[in-house]
Amino acid sequence: MTRLDQRDLDILRILWREGRITKAALAARINLSPTPCWERLKRLEKAGLIEGYGARISLRALGPHVLVFVAAELDNHRTETFAGFEAAMQEYPEVTGCWALGGGFDYLMQVVTPSIDSYQRLIDGMLAARIGLARYYTYIVTKPVKTSGLPPLDLLASQARQTN
Repeated sequence: MTRLDQRDLDILRILWREGRITKAALAARINLSPTPCWERLKRLEKAGLIEGYGARISLRALGPHVLVFVAAELDNHRTETFAGFEAAMQEYPEVTGCWALGGGFDYLMQVVTPSIDSYQRLIDGMLAARIGLARYYTYIVTKPVKTSGLPPLDLLASQARQTN
């Protein structure tokens, strides 16, 4: 586990919100000269703390869409069924997130489609493909409430320091 100080956390926080910031601007924001800032950035990337850079895209600006969360249960709990389902998820671009769960449901999927009708056709296709999906429960998002997604970096880093 990589030890993080406040400047490292600030770098991560700034990059989460403003991925396109220049290295010079990043250095100025954390009160560090460009070379040491660059070295910290490279260390964070090498440690796997920064997995990549991307843009937050406004789906609303693209056009009509529906965001759906789907709680999924598989038809059995054999290893090959889990593996097959997880491999199948990679083949559906509409599935923008999929998480294995402990507890009542096996998976939680995040799905984005142009309409409810296209969502239902997607689910019908999954059922017909026999990827292990036995039951599904649909939760349609009516409005976003919080989407920043920035994890509590200070809390997680301080917890990591306490366990070391």
